[in-house]
Amino acid sequence: MISDEPINQVYDKLKNEAEAAGYRFTPDAAFAKELIRGLLANEARYGYRACPCRLASGNKDDDLDIVCPCDYRDTDLEAYGACYCALYVSDAVARGNQVIHAIPERRLTPEERSQPHAETAATMDRPLPYPVWRCKVCGYLCARGEAPGVCPICKAKKERFERFI
Repeated sequence: MISDEPINQVYDKLKNEAEAAGYRFTPDAAFAKELIRGLLANEARYGYRACPCRLASGNKDDDLDIVCPCDYRDTDLEAYGACYCALYVSDAVARGNQVIHAIPERRLTPEERSQPHAETAATMDRPLPYPVWRCKVCGYLCARGEAPGVCPICKAKKERFERFI
């Protein structure tokens, strides 16, 4: 069982980071702390903070899309006012002006996730001097030799970047 102290510390850290990046945590602190308990349990079990509302495989490379904050957070926030687990919510939800309803699962099946992405660079007239990297969490783009260690927008780690072009 995870004690309340590390949960409270992670809650404060994640909430402050989220708000500094323009995101909102659920106004229900007790609910958020239970989700964080699940994140920490998954971190102890697998070595990474997989969303507690999804089934993790135990293989980090296969689960990078569901490491919190997950790749689906922003699209869920736009469409439904909350991410799948409802840890992150829209301003309207945080203010009590919108009610959260069921959020459908966006995660692809393992077979769908293994399909290669279409290469957009093939349609370009000339090669770029650097590859373009995209943060799969927030969409941040940067052109450089390799992906940044941490996304300057959402603080996702290097492994959450994909080569975009």
